[in-house]
Amino acid sequence: MSVGRREIFKVLATGGAGVALDTLLPPQASRAAEMRLAGAKEFTTVCNFCSCGCSMVGHVIEGKLVNLEGDPDGVVNEGSLCVKGAAALATHDSKQRLTLPRYRAPGSDRWTDISWDEALDKIAKKIKSTRDATWTATEKDGDRELPANRTDAIAFLGGAQNTNEECYLWNKMGRLFGTNYVEHQARL
Repeated sequence: MSVGRREIFKVLATGGAGVALDTLLPPQASRAAEMRLAGAKEFTTVCNFCSCGCSMVGHVIEGKLVNLEGDPDGVVNEGSLCVKGAAALATHDSKQRLTLPRYRAPGSDRWTDISWDEALDKIAKKIKSTRDATWTATEKDGDRELPANRTDAIAFLGGAQNTNEECYLWNKMGRLFGTNYVEHQARL
């Protein structure tokens, strides 16, 4: 490969322009420290959108979440967030976010707001009736009858944002309800 006069001048001109810009535009010191929210209580949390476990820092003023940003000390994300994590504050403050449980009666075309106590009562009654109606106490194995003590009508599905401790408790609760169907969203 031969290098001509034009290529040499291009390299020299580009390098000279880079050196000139470096001296004309000195690096600016970060102003992030002075832009911290005054009077905000700071806490750390984990982004809930996927299973990556990106660390976040939240700021609360008078009980209201006012800022969420990536945690520079986070080992997973080192302070950066994806677009979903960066939009977490907007979803938290959304006017469309539900704050009460909703119930749609069988055959109805409308959802109605109900209290948390009413929702928990409905769920508990449905779980109890399903478990009672589908309970298998014993199973035959040839001539022998063996204890089974299970239901095949209830399943538990965990999520990617659950911690190991939450998954352990979720699994134990599924076993207490008598089901072997405890699954995780990442496998489905």
